[in-house]
Formats: sequence, structure tokens, C-alpha cells
Amino acid sequence: MHIREFAEADWVQVWPIVEDVITAGDTFPYDPAWPAEVVHDVWVERPPGHTVVAEEGDRILGTAKMGANRPGPGAHVATASFMVAADARGRGVGRALAEYALDWARHRGYAAMQFNAVVETNEAAVELYRRLGFVVIGTVPEAFAHPALGRVGLHVMHRRL
Repeated sequence: MHIREFAEADWVQVWPIVEDVITAGDTFPYDPAWPAEVVHDVWVERPPGHTVVAEEGDRILGTAKMGANRPGPGAHVATASFMVAADARGRGVGRALAEYALDWARHRGYAAMQFNAVVETNEAAVELYRRLGFVVIGTVPEAFAHPALGRVGLHVMHRRL
């Protein structure tokens, strides 16, 4: 598996991954009614942010975006988001993308990385982030409308770099 910078031609493979995650509605707070063009504008970061894909051969298995969590006085803290194709989950793609994002942020001088909205019932993501050194610094109760479980919390997770 190779992680590289997103190229516009990748959207043909990235969109189905993103659409599948958004449509499932159980792990990501994006509106499933958004058209592909809106999702593209939200997902593909403009510099100094960064968007990447994880590929195996000519197939894209996952994607990540990263950048400053907030502008101005908050710009020393990075954030990132990750999506992995359903049939590629459990193969280390998410971990590789998260490690890439941490390295990217560290090499650009960020002091920390913060995830603002990790669905508390997304156990795979929460466990992965904990193994990578993140801690839950707070949970916003009932902030996410899960399609099967109703309202569940959103974790804010943080780690120093």
C-alpha cells in the first residue's frame, strides 16, 4: 500500500468511498443529501491543507484530509479525517492514513492533533486513535444522530505531537 497526494483524477475512485461512508450515516457527520460537488469541496483540502489517498496497485483503498484545526491563534493544532473503502477495512489502511497524518503534522510544526467529532459508537476508530496516543478530552452528549442507535455522543480526541 502506498500513500500519496490526492490528484483530481482520483475523485472517480474517492467519491464512491466517501459516498458510502456518508450514506451509511453511522460514523461521519456529513449530510447524505450533499451532491458530489459539495462533498468534493469539503473533502479536498486547499493548501496549506493536504488530501491524500492510500492505493494498492491502481485501486484507491482510502483517503484522508488534514490541516489546521482552526485559523489564527488555533492554527498550531492540526486536525484530520479518514475514510476507508468498506472492503478494505481491517487491513491497516486507516492506521496507515492516521500515521501519515501525524507525521505530516509533526513535520509542519504543529504542536498537537485534535479530532473534533469522533462518533463514540465508532469503536474501531476510537480504539485506533487511542492506540496512536489520542485521549478523549470530552464528549458532547447526544450530538450525533446515529441511524440505528439514536442520539449518541461525539468525542473530542487530542494528542500532543
